[in-house]
Amino acid sequence: MAYSTISKPSLHFTTKLYTGNGSTNAVTGVGFAPDWVWQKRRDGNNGHVLFDKVRGATKILQSNNGAAQLTSNSGYDTVSLDSDGFTLAAPSQVGGINANGSSCVAWNWKAGGAGSANTDGTINTTKTSANTTSGFSIIQYAGTGSSGTIGHGLSATPRLCIFKEIDGGESWRVWHRAAPNYSTKALSLNGTEVEFSQTNWIGTVDNSIITIGSDSSINTNGNNYICYAFAEKAGFSKFGSYVGNGNAEGPFIYTGFKPAFVIFKKASGSANDWYVVDSERSPNNVSIKYVNANLNNAEVTSSAQERDLLSNGFKIRNSNNGLNTNGETYVYIAFAEEPLVANVGASIPATAK
Repeated sequence: MAYSTISKPSLHFTTKLYTGNGSTNAVTGVGFAPDWVWQKRRDGNNGHVLFDKVRGATKILQSNNGAAQLTSNSGYDTVSLDSDGFTLAAPSQVGGINANGSSCVAWNWKAGGAGSANTDGTINTTKTSANTTSGFSIIQYAGTGSSGTIGHGLSATPRLCIFKEIDGGESWRVWHRAAPNYSTKALSLNGTEVEFSQTNWIGTVDNSIITIGSDSSINTNGNNYICYAFAEKAGFSKFGSYVGNGNAEGPFIYTGFKPAFVIFKKASGSANDWYVVDSERSPNNVSIKYVNANLNNAEVTSSAQERDLLSNGFKIRNSNNGLNTNGETYVYIAFAEEPLVANVGASIPATAK
């Protein structure tokens, strides 16, 4: 039985559905002041939009490409990150997140506010914003071109680190501790590749630092980078892997909580997309709605990608290459809607769908 000290996951992560209006749009009901927001228009072919409190709400990155961050013109796009959500304005750089009448989704995480410099590593970070309760931090640093360490501020060892060069066109790099060759290979958030060889990559990762090599994707001298780092918390987050069986009755993966949000990525075999699902867009099983993190396509509803989000994990219900090829390894990123059991000694389990 997985117990959790986080009895209310929605204070640290939540999915928010909203409708764009093409003008000033104060989106509330997130439940906390978000520090990292990942948005996608569901009904249009618009790119993903990622912004955070460390870089500022007007600084846009997109998971579906490796371009340098965009800066919104004053009074356009995302205006502010607020106490219970965010405020959008007329579209400029990326129209999808607030186009008039558009159906949109925002995934929201709480870190530690705007952050401050962290000196735990050999490379002092520009800012590190950490939420030690939920195991999430946002790290901004300037590359040195030489191997070094950066402080993540979590007091726990991360199992997932997502890197992006801010002011250059390097692709996203994903270090996932459950990937088969995590120490010598990487994944690309904006690509379809399975694990690919990565020299001068990630070294030791412990409860205070992340060791980064000299590869240009994470450490060019003078260039600026952002890293989203996650440590697992029982009953709240899980960053694991599973092996497909190629059957319509696919594997069950135990997480210890009812998932609110899951990202899937094939890590071995042939290339395939990243799949993003959540319990708000698909509130009932079988869950069949998804968007692709690496594409700008609209939301897809497909029985070929069926899965169940259960009280204690998820189950694959298809033999599609993207989720369940026989013998291939898939990594996943999952956050809880509610824990299976909230606290040590608690007797009320999570409910099934």
